[in-house]
Amino acid sequence: MTSSFQSGSSGSVLRRTLVVGGVLMAVGLLLSSSLLPHASQAQQAQPATVLAAATPAVPAPNTPPAPLLVQGLPDFTQLVEHVGPSVVSVRTTQRVSTDADEDGDDADQQMREFFRRFFGTPMPGQGQGKGTPKAKPKGGNADQGEERPRGLGSGFILSADGLVMTNAHVIDGADDVYVTLTDKREFKAKVVGADKRTDVAVLKIEAKTLPSVRIGDVSRLKVGEWVMAIGTPFGLENTVTAGIVSAKARDTGEEVRFIQTDVAVNPGNSGGPLINMRGEVVGINSQILSRSGGFMGISLSIPIDDAVRIADQLRSGGKVVRGRIGVQIEPVSKEVAESLGLGKAQGAVVRMVEPGGPAAKSGLEAGDIITKFNGVPVETAGDLPRLVGGTKPGTKSILQVFRRGAYKELNVTVVELDLEKAAKAAEGGGDKVPNEPKATAVASLGLGLSDLTAAQKAELKVNGGVLVEEVDGPAARAGLRPGDLILSLGNSQVANVRQFEAALAKSEKGRPVNVLVRRGDAAQYVLIRPTK
Repeated sequence: MTSSFQSGSSGSVLRRTLVVGGVLMAVGLLLSSSLLPHASQAQQAQPATVLAAATPAVPAPNTPPAPLLVQGLPDFTQLVEHVGPSVVSVRTTQRVSTDADEDGDDADQQMREFFRRFFGTPMPGQGQGKGTPKAKPKGGNADQGEERPRGLGSGFILSADGLVMTNAHVIDGADDVYVTLTDKREFKAKVVGADKRTDVAVLKIEAKTLPSVRIGDVSRLKVGEWVMAIGTPFGLENTVTAGIVSAKARDTGEEVRFIQTDVAVNPGNSGGPLINMRGEVVGINSQILSRSGGFMGISLSIPIDDAVRIADQLRSGGKVVRGRIGVQIEPVSKEVAESLGLGKAQGAVVRMVEPGGPAAKSGLEAGDIITKFNGVPVETAGDLPRLVGGTKPGTKSILQVFRRGAYKELNVTVVELDLEKAAKAAEGGGDKVPNEPKATAVASLGLGLSDLTAAQKAELKVNGGVLVEEVDGPAARAGLRPGDLILSLGNSQVANVRQFEAALAKSEKGRPVNVLVRRGDAAQYVLIRPTK
C-alpha cells in the first residue's frame, strides 16, 4: 500500500505540473498574439527608406534577361562576294608632248610616275619647268603625244549595260579614262557627264550583262551601323575595308551633306562604293579629313540618293540644272540672333540682293534673315543653297523671312543658275559713298554720322539710312569704316541721324548694339560694343 500510495502521489504531482505548464504556455501565446505585432507586420511598419536600403535591387525570379544589343562582329565575306564584282578601277591618262622629257632625268621621271600611280596626284612642287611633261595643246590630234598615267581611282557599275559612277575629281583634266573590271578586262570609257560641285561623274563603257550594284535607302542608315568600302587605294585593286557610320548629314560647306564613317579610305578609294550590311550602296567615298594626307579615322561619302539625282541629270542632259534666287548670304551669329530677338542662331542673313533678280522682285531686302524655304526650315546658311539649288527653275516658292522683329512671307520664282552670271553678281562693289562734310557724333559708339542727300539716295537706290563719316573706338573695333551706310539699328529702320539717335536712346545703356551696315552692294549685321 505504501508503494502504491507513493506511486499514486507522484503521478498526481506530474499531472499537476503538466497542467500548470500548459496553462502558462497558453497564456504566453495569447499575450504574444495580442500585445506584440507579427513579424511581417513589424517589417511593414519599417520606413520605406529603410527597406530600400536594406533590400538589394534584383530582378524578380521569373524576369527574362535583357537581350544583347551587340552580338559579335559581322562577317563581310558574303558582302564582298556579292558586291565585289561590281566595283571597278578607274585609270586616267594625259597626252603630253614627247619632247618635254629631253631635259629631265630618269630619277625625276620615276618619282613622278610613283606619285601619279600611288597617290593619283602630281609630285609635290611639280610645275611646267625643266623635266616636266607638257600637256598637249587643246584641239590637237588625239593621236599625237605620248600617253602618260595621270591618276587612279575607283568606281562601281550602275547598270548592266555599262554605266559607271565615280567622283568628278577622279577624271578631272584627263584626256583618256579607262575602266578595269575584277575579271581584268579593261575598257576605254566615255565621260557621260561630271558635276564638280557635288563631285559626281558618270562614265559609259561598251559592255553587256555586267554585274551592277543595288541602290540602298540612305534614310534607313543609322549612326553606329556597320558599313564596308571596296576600292583601289594606292593602286591596290579591290581592297576591302570596314567600319561604322560616325555621323549623317555632316555639313562641311559643300553642296551635299556627307555620311561620315571611320572606314579606312585612302588616295585611290575615291569614287568607290560605301556598302551597308544588306549589300546595298549607300554612298560614294569622296573625301578624307587628314593632316597627313592619309587616313586618320574620318572619311566622308556622298549620300547615294544625292548622287543618283545628279547622275540622272547628267545622263539626260549632260549637265546639272540648279535653281537660284539672286542673293548673297552669311550665317546668323548667336549675338545677332539675340540682339534682334530671333531666339536661336538659325537661318541665313541676306548680305546682298542682286538688282533685278528673283529675290529683288519678291521684295527681299539686305538684312532680312531667311528662316524657311517652301516651308522647310533653314537651320544654317548652308541649307539655303541646297534647297534652292535642288528646286526646278520656274518653280514659284515661298520665303519666310525675319525682318525688324517680325516674320514675313515673300513669293519668289526660282530661275536657272548661270555660274558665270552668278560669279559676276557675287563681286560686291567696294566703292565708298560720296562724303558730305556735315557730321553728327554719337560718342558712345565712336561714330560720326550724317544724313544722306537726295542725290546720294538716288545713286544708292535707298529711301533712307545714315552715312558713316568718322569711326573711332568701339565702331572702329567692330570693323566699320567711313563711307559705310547704316540702314537699321536693332529692329528699327533708320532714315536719318535723328531716327538713329532715337533708336539708340531706347536701347539698354552699355549693351552691345546691332547695326545693319551696307558697304558697296553687300550688307551685314555688325555688333558694336559701346564704351562704358
